[in-house]
Amino acid sequence: MFTRSNPSSCDVRRVPETVPPVSKKKRKIRAQFRKKHETRKRRRDLTRQYASEEGEQSDQLERSERVSGKGSLTRKRTVVGSETAPDDGGLSVDLDVDPDVCRRGRVLSVHGPSNIVRAGDGTIYRCATRGLLKSLSTDQRNVVAVGDLVWFRPSNEMAERKEGLIERVEPRRGVLSRTSRGRRHVIVTNVDQLLIISSAAEPMLKPHLIDRMLVTAEKAGIGPIICINKVDLVDPVDLQPLIGVYGQMGYQVLLVSATTGFGVDRLRRVLRDKESVLSGQSGVGKSSLLNAIDPQLRLPVRTVSTESQKGRHTTSIAQLIPLEYGGYVVDTPGIRQFQLWDVVPAEVAGFFRDLRPYESHCRFPDCTHIHEEGCAVKDATADGKIDVRRYESYCHMAQGD
Repeated sequence: MFTRSNPSSCDVRRVPETVPPVSKKKRKIRAQFRKKHETRKRRRDLTRQYASEEGEQSDQLERSERVSGKGSLTRKRTVVGSETAPDDGGLSVDLDVDPDVCRRGRVLSVHGPSNIVRAGDGTIYRCATRGLLKSLSTDQRNVVAVGDLVWFRPSNEMAERKEGLIERVEPRRGVLSRTSRGRRHVIVTNVDQLLIISSAAEPMLKPHLIDRMLVTAEKAGIGPIICINKVDLVDPVDLQPLIGVYGQMGYQVLLVSATTGFGVDRLRRVLRDKESVLSGQSGVGKSSLLNAIDPQLRLPVRTVSTESQKGRHTTSIAQLIPLEYGGYVVDTPGIRQFQLWDVVPAEVAGFFRDLRPYESHCRFPDCTHIHEEGCAVKDATADGKIDVRRYESYCHMAQGD
């Protein structure tokens, strides 16, 4: 899948490998590391040791104890690199690497401790992650994510299966992430647009899930596009009220059918020369749409369960797929729920395009738009200027549901 495409379509061509990733003057900084997990050793010979040492010279005992920050349990170490703002979903430290021995590439997929990296010349490497990089303190589940631009040290160049070691992750942009078990799950990085894939039926349409993804896209600065698949299973007229609500806010809505081919050409034009990620619940047809766009991909697909009307997890990992006509897409596993990451209740309304114009007209400056009197947002909803379902979606997110 990865070897047949044009190497120039990958994003690694944006920055040549000859550009050094570090400044000439190396800087030492104190970096925060993860807490080390060490088992407590229980000594069973304390009495015997005390009896054997009794009577020895007492002047050999330590009179004082010095607490150092260089012990085995310290969470700070001195590394060579530079500090960065981790607001982009990356690490707080950029480690220095040697550009003479390291190469620049892009992560195509992540398989546990192993990462598939595509170099600038199109060569595929299976890379592990440097232990120092994995030990840095971060709120992420994984240090390396699909779409990352990385510097890696190649090894086994003469072998048929080329390997390497990732030593640095470049600063990110366009990060799509969610909350998973209290930590940040970075789904994909360095993308321009998010295609929110939903289905008109089988499984049923979930507008609240679309709203959550729209808020995430607004916060991350990613252009959202709503794509409703399987329109051949319903009357398109029934979708017009929902399309009208999103269309009035300026969101682009595509109606497609991977089965009949309706709207596939338009979707292909949207993806051309763009860096896109497809996300949505299981069974909506993300892989089927990609197969319709490029039949040579031959991504595995499965039907929706007839009993639960829910999708079956077919795509198990996110993978970056270069397109022959330019750009690339990231096919992601289906999701059942999408919890927002790093969005406090006070700023949720600011990510709702239809609520934003009324925020400044509320009676109280810290209005939550839920229970206060004199709330312009509630008045606009009562007057029909804001869709009632969209307001309910806001209330759920603002209350942390």
